[in-house]
Amino acid sequence: MTTTGEIADFALDVSYDDLSEETRDALKRRVLDSVGIAVGAMGSETTEKIRTTVESMNDDGACRLWGSDRRASPPDAAMLNTALVRYLDYMDSYLAPGETPHPSDNVAAIVACGELVDASGEELLTAIGVAYEVQGELGYAAPVRDKGWDHVTHTVVSATAGAATILGLERDAFRNAVGIAATAHNALRVTRTGGINEWKGVASANAARNAVYSVLLARDGLEGPVDVFEGQKGWKQVVSGEFEVEYTPAERVHDVMAKKYVAETYAQSAIEAVIELTAEEDIDPTAIDAIRLDTFAGAKLIIGGGEGSRYEVETKAQADHSLPYMLAVAALDGEVTEAQYDTDRIREDDVQRLLRTVEVEEDPALTERFEAGEMPAVVELDVDGETHRIEKDAFPGHPRESMTWDQLEGKFEATTRDRYDDAHRDRLVDTVRTLDESDVSELVALLD
Repeated sequence: MTTTGEIADFALDVSYDDLSEETRDALKRRVLDSVGIAVGAMGSETTEKIRTTVESMNDDGACRLWGSDRRASPPDAAMLNTALVRYLDYMDSYLAPGETPHPSDNVAAIVACGELVDASGEELLTAIGVAYEVQGELGYAAPVRDKGWDHVTHTVVSATAGAATILGLERDAFRNAVGIAATAHNALRVTRTGGINEWKGVASANAARNAVYSVLLARDGLEGPVDVFEGQKGWKQVVSGEFEVEYTPAERVHDVMAKKYVAETYAQSAIEAVIELTAEEDIDPTAIDAIRLDTFAGAKLIIGGGEGSRYEVETKAQADHSLPYMLAVAALDGEVTEAQYDTDRIREDDVQRLLRTVEVEEDPALTERFEAGEMPAVVELDVDGETHRIEKDAFPGHPRESMTWDQLEGKFEATTRDRYDDAHRDRLVDTVRTLDESDVSELVALLD
């Protein structure tokens, strides 16, 4: 079974010395990916709405609001900065068979709490490792999607664990923090079903804010239901069902994927397949008559039409949750970046015509392969009476093909080039690569 005590005992027992060199390196890469994506999201319409709200409530505070010189309280900084990490839908993902949480949703909350106590880089990486482990274990052992709960239901628990770790909460306060967070902040799956709107990209930021607030309440002595998981009408009875987990020092970070394309997690291999096939066969995309995708159950359910039509696409929130749109624009443009989510691009006739030719079907054999660790996709393009076919089982960034530092730095350069010059970008990369020799304040000072 899992209890608040087991989470606290695991987190309190982990030290930086327990992390292997490979794990430390993986955690640094997760930090670089997260802050690079956040920089790319600065100035976007949705995140600016959140910035307006947060700034209106904060004249000053302990934590920097990334992308400005303004400061705010730790919960409000966690809200905005997590939204920046999450909004582009370019964040990392943990590929469990029945759930796909995004562990990078934890990073900004832990950074904010690290600012509050002037934490070292080693302390930051250790706390992020705790959060990744808790979120990965919950996603694997206690999926909640099919029960009607959103995956950020896990995030509020994992972010609480990471925030409590970096703030140095003692065991009783740690348990109270998890109890408060896991009792009060369970999110409904309706966020990602039917018509999709802006909240899809903001729900995890709200979870991060709630996590930090729960930890601060517990730090100041507020008690919470420490039997939240096993208690009567608790998390296991109401939210998840029975489950057991086994925490190890940050091992789950090695099972996390980085996205190559600005697109929903389950679309990555299919997009790679469409772009590769169109290029290899020298296909004129305007001549494509139909696109067919055989995929696994989760992809069909979430972005292929299983939780609502994915053919009515007019906004970014709808587009990055629609396999028909993503495959159509990938074929036409040969890439899927932020530019493919401009409103004018989304509504152009060529992509609107082609997306309506896309057929998405679940293949049980591909579902079995996904549950065994692949991300399979079989794509067929009908062009002038001919059918072109390609099959993929992964993509660059999948845990089987992890991104190297060079690849991640290339992604980082692409998301930050409009804001930072080469010298500033190099300082940020160097700070992350040597984070165990730096502190949180040095990292945050560069996120202006």
